[in-house]
Amino acid sequence: MTSRRKPEEAPPPAAPAPAPRRRSNSVTVNDVARVAGVSAMTVSRAVNVPERLPPATLARVQAAIAQTGYVPNLLAGGLRSNRSRLVAALVPTLDSPVFAELVQGLTAALHARGYQLMLGQTGYTESHEDELLRAVIGRRPDGILLTGVRHSPQARQRLAAAGIPVVETWDLTDQPIDMLVGFSHPAVGEAVCRYLHGRGRRRLAVIGGNDERSRRRSDAFCATARALGLAPPVVQEVPAPTTLGSGRAALLALRRADAAVDGIFCSSDLLALGVLTEAMVQGVRIPEQLAVVGFGDLAFARDLHPALTTVRIDGTRIGEEAARCLVDRAEGRTAPADGAPVVDTGFSIVERASA
Repeated sequence: MTSRRKPEEAPPPAAPAPAPRRRSNSVTVNDVARVAGVSAMTVSRAVNVPERLPPATLARVQAAIAQTGYVPNLLAGGLRSNRSRLVAALVPTLDSPVFAELVQGLTAALHARGYQLMLGQTGYTESHEDELLRAVIGRRPDGILLTGVRHSPQARQRLAAAGIPVVETWDLTDQPIDMLVGFSHPAVGEAVCRYLHGRGRRRLAVIGGNDERSRRRSDAFCATARALGLAPPVVQEVPAPTTLGSGRAALLALRRADAAVDGIFCSSDLLALGVLTEAMVQGVRIPEQLAVVGFGDLAFARDLHPALTTVRIDGTRIGEEAARCLVDRAEGRTAPADGAPVVDTGFSIVERASA
């Protein structure tokens, strides 16, 4: 007597179908089934009850999921509607007030359009963003906001496969995933270096977080200093997110290494506050002996003594523009074929007493 093979145990086809290519539609369970050479029901079992499948079949389906970038729709079993009216925003940290304006502007603009915000904290590593994106995409929001433009290949694949509108913020690039609202970090570094040089500072330094965006500002600052004929700036890195305490410790180390430094660019206002505090402890006069420039223009910057010169980023506008881009795409007023909107919100140096 011959045994009958279950459909999900069928051998793989001789020539597996290629991964589907789509511009705006999401990869579906049927696409995964076609690549794996199994039924859609088998793919569903692999996602929901993997223990019920033979190991070989499960491995084949999992390979197809990885190939296509498919993320299961966690809402598929419940009530369905055309839109969730939910936007997910991923920011590096909720501790730093530098992203507060972005979140507030985004929240207000979405609320005015009848949408709600889901907020996630990625940290400063790609692996954390990847984990969070998988959870977010599975809930099928109407749009996703990302902080920065550097993402892992896996994250890019999943976002492309999901077909969800995406806006990257807080940065600029020539190759956005979809839409983009932000400013140039290298341009910030160059502008601050030229600002300090224009005020007679000749021995410069950078105190910055060890995150990628801070490093690009630092690199541009140092390159500009060399172009102006200055000695290479001293660079002190501290862990991100930066703190007042790390600013104090960094200035202490910097002064021990090179007491001649007369101008410092800090990658955050909190770092700059720590530098000003430590300078007061050491008896270093600001700005006579040392000029200090921060980044972010936080609320306390103007109330310090001396008031802090800093780089102003319009976080509210970034949030508002991002909300507009996402809602317009979600509601069909724009499409990927129209071209990805890119909005450069720019920045400004707010001159105060510290520099």
